[in-house]
Amino acid sequence: MVDIAEVTAAPSPDLLTPDNCAVLFVDHQPQMFFGTGSSDRTAIINATVGLAKAAKVFDVPVVLSTVAAESFSGPIMPQLPAVFPDHKIIDRTTMNAWEDESFVEAVKETGRKKLVLAGLWTEVCVVLPALSAIAQGYEVYVVTDASGGVTPQAHEHAIQRMIQAGAIPVTWVQVLLELQRDWARQETYGPVTDVVKENAGAYGLGIVYAQTFIGAHAAG
Repeated sequence: MVDIAEVTAAPSPDLLTPDNCAVLFVDHQPQMFFGTGSSDRTAIINATVGLAKAAKVFDVPVVLSTVAAESFSGPIMPQLPAVFPDHKIIDRTTMNAWEDESFVEAVKETGRKKLVLAGLWTEVCVVLPALSAIAQGYEVYVVTDASGGVTPQAHEHAIQRMIQAGAIPVTWVQVLLELQRDWARQETYGPVTDVVKENAGAYGLGIVYAQTFIGAHAAG
């Protein structure tokens, strides 16, 4: 039972903040995209870029990783190093990133226990590290629209498997707005709305409309 006298206007500790999470990008590579059929690949690319920009705006630590980049899967999608030009990209042989020592060490170095995870394919390179990280005490948030599987069923079944293990499904816009959480935070207000305008489709167009017409009317 809730003691009304103890209720305060305070956020839940379950919420993502710029100080408690890290964002992990796993295997957003050409060969992996070629085999992705769970949803529109352009939409997955856009969501991945939006998520990267969200992490950049709030200075959230990120880990960039590829699998067999030189022998099979190709380089990481260029939009990610464009957002994070100084970040090392960890290339692996393991399908499960959590079995790669360099990857796990990079995650540990962030000092964060909440891991925001996106990658290709959902049923392999996302579900395997998600389950492994959860087993070791991490909280995992899977960005479903910045991830993709070989088929819709493969993607959905992987998401359900992760949920059953304790993972939380989110979308990239949800992550962005959860990190902002208060429009009075002026230091990130402008950058956040820029990301929305660039990558959030109709939501972004709504902001453009409001700034152009409603703002102009108010100024008049």
